[in-house]
Amino acid sequence: MNSYREKISLLSEMIAFAIIDGELHDREYDFLLLISQEIGIEKESFMELFRNRKEHLIIKDEFNRIIHFYRLALLMHCDGVLHKREKNAIHEIGIKMGLNPFAMKRILKLMEDSSNQMIPAEKIICAFQEQHN
Repeated sequence: MNSYREKISLLSEMIAFAIIDGELHDREYDFLLLISQEIGIEKESFMELFRNRKEHLIIKDEFNRIIHFYRLALLMHCDGVLHKREKNAIHEIGIKMGLNPFAMKRILKLMEDSSNQMIPAEKIICAFQEQHN
């Protein structure tokens, strides 16, 4: 993800996902703010995304789609409550991104089984590479 427009699109989709359960929790906001800082989006532009939704661009390369899926999964776990709408939405988003449903399910299961919902990057990549064979 190189362009400013792609970064804004990523954040916009994450914000929409964060409020799918009807509210934005403090931990979700903090996580989104951290992601915006990590990808170089200034706070004013970040705050504007809450007022005006931007179109979602298609992420072209698989590696960045996997990273985006994992960020959404982390966001889903941020508030400590897994809502059915979040689970359905992350599955739909992953399918729209062209990710393998079996790999997505495996990642989400590994995250649920983890004490802090985090899994090593190698396991994430491995889960998606296994499905290529």
